[in-house]
Amino acid sequence: MHRVLRALAGLAIGFVVLLLTVWGALALWHQMPGPSVVRWFAIAMWSTLGVTFVLSRAGLLGRRNRNIAGFAFVIAAASLLMWWGTLQPSHQRVWADDVAQLLEARIDGNHVHLNNVRNFQWRSETDYTPQWESRTYDLDRLRSADLVLSYWMGPHIAHTLVSFGFDGGERVVFSLEIRKERHESFSAVGGFFRQFEQILVAADERDIVRTRSNARGEDVYLYRLQMSQASARALFLEYLNAANELRQKPRFYNTLTSNCTTIVFELARVIAPALPMDYRLLLSGYFARYVYDLHGLTPGYRYGELQALGHINERALASDVSEDDFSMSIRQGVPGIPANEVNP
Repeated sequence: MHRVLRALAGLAIGFVVLLLTVWGALALWHQMPGPSVVRWFAIAMWSTLGVTFVLSRAGLLGRRNRNIAGFAFVIAAASLLMWWGTLQPSHQRVWADDVAQLLEARIDGNHVHLNNVRNFQWRSETDYTPQWESRTYDLDRLRSADLVLSYWMGPHIAHTLVSFGFDGGERVVFSLEIRKERHESFSAVGGFFRQFEQILVAADERDIVRTRSNARGEDVYLYRLQMSQASARALFLEYLNAANELRQKPRFYNTLTSNCTTIVFELARVIAPALPMDYRLLLSGYFARYVYDLHGLTPGYRYGELQALGHINERALASDVSEDDFSMSIRQGVPGIPANEVNP
């Protein structure tokens, strides 16, 4: 029994070391400064130490070599983790145009003043006219909140946005996004390894929704959330608090734990603490179904009907040709949206 336990402990240690070796190799690749040849050399040395340690635990090396391998790996792992701890998020980088400005919110009674609301004119994903605006919203006129899911990588993963509507047709959309530097492009793997900071963007629908449906060709779905005016107001204010906190203290984006879907859940949980954890918070493509199961979407419809009627791409593309109001066009036929929101 003692030998069996020792063997199982050895297997467990070996498995942990292999995972740490893979993690360290990826961390070095995504974060180690310098030319790629230096990174490859560091990764090769680190991986050799990890594999040697595992072989030593398997009894394939002599006792003396096993001790040397263990000591070398522990020193290397400690050094790697100490270096990892020195990586800190920052607002002081050369940012891509679409994430160059941080949202700033100021609350004055029932009025909210937002600086740096994005309203780019997108002709394609790379051809655009930058425009940042200051806007004021009256919280007493806040009437609705819509969930928007944009599918960019198959049915399992979607970008999650929330659009708030006011009397008179005003709308503003909130979206937690990676804050790319000018030379960077998105990497889901890099998002696990502190490659990106995060930014909370407030934008016009014609900017942040249209660029996904029309410029990028992603499949975009819109659902009316069943929320009281008080709950919509509370969620809106939580977004503003999150924006101001992020402005004061930068944070890293994390593909798994701090992304566009988890922030919606975290903010909603401030209002309704009993919201349950669910795998669909990680597989964000199913987030609308999660909300539906919690009775958060328009009642009286099957989920498949809400999804089909909420698919906005055809209407979004048609609005470019007809020059109709984009926000009204994409809501035509969406369940739960009253006629006065879709008719001029």
